[in-house]
Amino acid sequence: MITDSQRSIVHMDLDSFFVSVERLFDSRLNGKPILIGGTGDRGVVASCSYEARKFGIHSAMPMRTARQLCPEALIIRGDTERYSQKSHEITEIIREDVPLFEKSSIDEFYIDYSGMDKFFGCFKMAQELRQKIIKETGLPISLGLSENKTVSKVATGEAKPDNEKEIPRGTEKPFLAPLSVRKIPMIGEKTAHSLYGMGVKKIHTLQAMPAELLESAFGKNGLALWDKANGVDRNPVVPYSEAKSISTENTFSQDTIDVRMLEATLIAMTEQLATKLRKNKQLTCCVNVKIRYSDFDTHTMQQRIPYTAADHTLIPIVKELFRKLYNRRLLIRLIGVRFSALVHGHYQINLFEDTQESIRLYQALDKINVKYGEKTVCRAIGMKVGHRNFNPFNGIAI
Repeated sequence: MITDSQRSIVHMDLDSFFVSVERLFDSRLNGKPILIGGTGDRGVVASCSYEARKFGIHSAMPMRTARQLCPEALIIRGDTERYSQKSHEITEIIREDVPLFEKSSIDEFYIDYSGMDKFFGCFKMAQELRQKIIKETGLPISLGLSENKTVSKVATGEAKPDNEKEIPRGTEKPFLAPLSVRKIPMIGEKTAHSLYGMGVKKIHTLQAMPAELLESAFGKNGLALWDKANGVDRNPVVPYSEAKSISTENTFSQDTIDVRMLEATLIAMTEQLATKLRKNKQLTCCVNVKIRYSDFDTHTMQQRIPYTAADHTLIPIVKELFRKLYNRRLLIRLIGVRFSALVHGHYQINLFEDTQESIRLYQALDKINVKYGEKTVCRAIGMKVGHRNFNPFNGIAI
């Protein structure tokens, strides 16, 4: 049996993924500051090149601010279909060579090489896989290797761009000690601000603090924070599978041909499933709509899309699939929505539509609905329908 201290976990992260893909198709972009995202004043930066980062630009920054910091930057709207396809290519390369891996986002992977050190050498195996990805896709990728996911992810960050770093067993704490607390994956801007207020800027300060003090300040997250600062992370690599799906169906008490009511029901169902995706930190790239007519004749249609968990991206797809399916003009008995090919990962910024306001709106809606129950806040059209799989629609319309 392999213990925590005997594990070998690799973290792989593509370098400035969207920018690197664009450069594959246009070499004139090489070496220049590139911004990818919404081109309007209210848009946000979805990705930026390392040349742009030197000016203080980062993902999710308002595009207006980024342009002010680097007026000479080239702005590209982006191609999410192209990025999803490249992500799929890399996933297949890893699947061919690796017994157990987790796809944590469109451009990020964890690989479990535990128990294989005595036969091959885990770092050598990881290096060979990295070179294979670079050779077959032309994309730069960095990696970190340690005994757990947290340290490996931090190691990858220190190795970037286009490099690799191994943290030998027993050296996790000294490796982390001199780094900024912002390097710990779970620490965001709000938590960092709180830590700065406590006089904590470097990880070595966190390592020296009593765990009970962090628990009193941050609750259970404080204990997790103390563990990560000390190089402890027992989270397993979650096996990647595209077979996973979530779905919901509604059988009407009376067969109907009311298209407006049917679309309202589909919107409400899509909202519920998208909220569940974000709650579970998952993304989908395959949408399926199902119709069963009054004579029990059943039809389905699906569409592949770029990875997302956003209502405003998924709802138009669901509505369009329904319109294509509903061609017999017969009474409908049942409708259903299914999201499949799920991967673990946080909500991806949509290059074309997302603004700071929409990103914050999703965060606020999910926070309210998690705290007070599903559909506490929902679209107004969703309040007009009843659904046996939904909580009562007594929420606030948006």
